[in-house]
Amino acid sequence: MRSTQMRRIGLAGVLALVLALFGLAPSTSAAEAGPTDLTFTTDSATTTPGGTVNLSMTLTNNNTYDVWFIYQTIEPTWLTTQRPDLKYSFTGCSLATAAGSVPCSGTGPANLGTNYGATIPPGQSRTVTLTLQVAADSGCNGNIGFYSYFYAEFSDSTSTSGGPVYTPETRVLCA
Repeated sequence: MRSTQMRRIGLAGVLALVLALFGLAPSTSAAEAGPTDLTFTTDSATTTPGGTVNLSMTLTNNNTYDVWFIYQTIEPTWLTTQRPDLKYSFTGCSLATAAGSVPCSGTGPANLGTNYGATIPPGQSRTVTLTLQVAADSGCNGNIGFYSYFYAEFSDSTSTSGGPVYTPETRVLCA
């Protein structure tokens, strides 16, 4: 009987060793920030049909070289596309600058990157705000959300890409 118990303990020890060797043990190293980070915020979590929500996108350069070029897409999430009664569009775009907001172009699902006003020096950020207009005849009690992919090139001829990055969802409430 004693031999069976020792085998079980030995088997458990070997299993624990194998798990540790294959990287399933806790890690002590901290994750580094990527060369660029894209984050989203909204000025409101809810709206009603006919209302607007400002969706802000902030691109941060964590690299030691300037960002020279950015390409970014923004698309509705799968759950948003499953609600054909939700009607919305991007009606405005602005870039935050030291002198205040300036209009930008390219609102829509392609090439939003030109709106960031590259060059972005190391350690700095740029914020672009899109105005999301919910149609007056839109359905309600549904969520509108988006996801984004981006590609950035740096002055040292390197590049990075990221995504999907998801926006906070906006709930369209019945009035």
